[in-house]
Amino acid sequence: MVREIAVSVYLFVFKCLFALFKCYPQTKKSVFVASFGDNILFTVRELEKRTDEQIVILKTSQCSIDFEKHLAHRHLVVPFSLSHPFQWMRSIFHLATATTIVIDNYYGFLAAARFKPNVKCIQLWHAAGAIKQFGLKDRTLETRSKKALKRFKKVYDRFHYVVVGSEKMAAIFQESFGLSAERMVRTGIPRTDFFFDERDMDRAKQSLQELFPIIQKKKVMLYAPTYRDDERGVSSLALNIREMYEAFHDEYVLFLRLHPAVDVNIAHEYPNFVYDVSNYHDVNHLLVVTDILITDYSSIPFEFSLLHRPMVFFAYDLEDYERKRGIWERYEQFVPGPVVKRTDELVRVIKEKQFDMQKIAQFAREWNEYSTGCACEQFVETFYVSHR
Repeated sequence: MVREIAVSVYLFVFKCLFALFKCYPQTKKSVFVASFGDNILFTVRELEKRTDEQIVILKTSQCSIDFEKHLAHRHLVVPFSLSHPFQWMRSIFHLATATTIVIDNYYGFLAAARFKPNVKCIQLWHAAGAIKQFGLKDRTLETRSKKALKRFKKVYDRFHYVVVGSEKMAAIFQESFGLSAERMVRTGIPRTDFFFDERDMDRAKQSLQELFPIIQKKKVMLYAPTYRDDERGVSSLALNIREMYEAFHDEYVLFLRLHPAVDVNIAHEYPNFVYDVSNYHDVNHLLVVTDILITDYSSIPFEFSLLHRPMVFFAYDLEDYERKRGIWERYEQFVPGPVVKRTDELVRVIKEKQFDMQKIAQFAREWNEYSTGCACEQFVETFYVSHR
């Protein structure tokens, strides 16, 4: 109840400010709203090369990408958060006066944003695929009010276009957002271009080897689990690090990529084996040096599959997670690797190399159907060059 009241107040204030700023002259500019930021970074880089488009990046508190550092030009980057009241209002001004809006996540403010008729809003979703259900198919919606559900539908209807990397993901977006097939745009996922650029991957590998010299001698296992709603403040992992250390410390190091809300500090207990890379700025770079990926319901396997390397799915809470959140297909048949529920099983499948590389290759083809190394170029061509 308190949550709904807070959201209603926020959207009312947003709606009033948006209506006021919409009275100002519209400017030919693209406003990017970044919460993950990877796809936006790759897209803006291509825009810099191909157009003279005015670019404004609204950076939420969740986004860790330093756009000023990684872009060639100094675009306007504005903090989009209530903790910066003036910048928050400034962000609304840019949203109300832009011609193109590009977003990379669900943003509730869209329910209060009535764009001008010539504005296009493009959903550049942060994941190339999906294991867990989301949007209108998220099972947690059963506990939300009718008012909230109506608001979610209004947000999804603001998406004029949704960028996809495969027909499989197009079908999921249509169900998740309640949108027609005509709104799906098959340009591929911008950040996957990285995995087709040998020079970029070599630079990323070299940078990480300088940061972690040990990976020049040892292989890397990356443990990157999805965040669970009840994990805030959790100080331990389901993965038994002691077992992993005893089994693999001579040959591997273990990188941990955890959600910021998970407060696990164990790297000091296993020097030269466990490294916490949760705050490392680019997950693509981490994937380049990863020899074996250990994950569960995260979207990270969809990009990693492009490297055609082994993965194991440590789904210790599969039944509970499936009941609470929902999974798109039968899990064991869906994921391109062995499914284990205990650390000793994980150790065994890695030692015995129980990997199906053909299944990984098939998974990569199906989920990256349109992500073939030129997604950024195709995005800019579709939405900027051919439209203007």
